[in-house]
Formats: sequence, C-alpha cells, structure tokens
Amino acid sequence: MRVLATIHLGSEGPGTLGSYLENAGVELVPVLLYEGEHLPENANGFDAIVSMGGPMNVYQEEEYPFLAEETTFLRNAINADIPVLGVCLGAQLIAKAAGAEVALAAAKEVGWCRVSLTNAGREDVLFQGLPETLEVLQWHEDMFHVPEGGQLLASSEACANEAFRYRNAFGLQFHLEITDEILKDWFRATPELPPMLARYEQLQPEFGKQAETMYKNFLNLIQCG
Repeated sequence: MRVLATIHLGSEGPGTLGSYLENAGVELVPVLLYEGEHLPENANGFDAIVSMGGPMNVYQEEEYPFLAEETTFLRNAINADIPVLGVCLGAQLIAKAAGAEVALAAAKEVGWCRVSLTNAGREDVLFQGLPETLEVLQWHEDMFHVPEGGQLLASSEACANEAFRYRNAFGLQFHLEITDEILKDWFRATPELPPMLARYEQLQPEFGKQAETMYKNFLNLIQCG
C-alpha cells in the first residue's frame, strides 16, 4: 500500500500519522512542496493522499505556486475516488478543490481546544470509536466551508467548521498528529511553550490512543476502498 503525503513546511510533517502508517506496513511517499518538489501528474499508483498543514493561506497562490498545483491534484484524486485526508491547510485545500470557500474565520484558534462531533460525525467511519468531544491542538486563522454535497463532522465554540467529509475526502481543521518535538518547534522561544507541553503530557496517552483510532479508521477505509 502506498500513500502520498504533501508537505508544505518542514516543521509540519505527518508526525504520528506518518509513524502509524509506516508501522502498519504502508509506504509513505512525501512530496516536499516547500523545497520545490512537484506532485506526479496524477494519483494513479497511490492508495490514498494525505495533505498536511502549513502557515500559508490557500489563496496565496502567487507567493506559493505549489498551492495551485496541489488544488488541481487533490481535485483529480477525489474525482478518481482515491481516499484523501487533509489536516489544517490540507483540509482547506480539499475544500477549495471541491469548490467551497475558504476565508478568514470569526476568531483565530491557537492552542488546545475542544471540538464536538455532529450527528453526521458520530456516524461517520472516520470517527468510529472516538468520544463525542475531543481535545485537540489548533493553529489557524482561516476556516473552510463545507463543499456542496459534503457533511459537517465536527465544530467548536470558536469555529463552526472543524471537520468535514466530501465523498472520499476528509478535512480536519485541527491537529492530532503532533508530538512533543513538533510542539517544541512550533512554539519555540514563546511563553506558550511550557503550558502547551504540560497539557500535552497530561493528555497522553489518551490523546495518542484517540489519534491512532482515527488513523486506523482511515487505514480501514483505504483497505476497503
């Protein structure tokens, strides 16, 4: 099984998601877009696509030309019925690829936050075995809108749209893939680092178990597809 992962910044790799897939015997093929690597012409030969986060906005295509390339790539993967999972920026790119708006959210979310599953989220395969409320890590100021024909899967008090499904594609505005090393990188030299790490330590190992449950659900979806 082969999964392509689009990487938009060195510090925003697949983290525990990548580790889980590789430990399950999946060949993870990273494409380092921020280093000038290009996506293949199509997603043929891959069983799934994972699009990770990044500090840029989906509409900054002049500054980051790979965003336009990836939007087209994701649209083609969705149309080819290849499972796709997007995290933060990746979720926004999926929404854009599916024709939905991505714009400034009502409030910027940074840090630990609770998201609640919708009725559709509680029934969806991606969230099976997970509690109705999850504490997750956030870092975004934009928000995707749910593509026409898609389903809203999760919301938070500050952000109405936290997760969605569109056909065979899933978008998560929040982060489950983080590790302590990722947190140290993101919040280095800031006063937020100690409380971020302290909360991370408190949430483990439950946070890790929940992340692995979602990864397992996504892997099962790939295998059944």
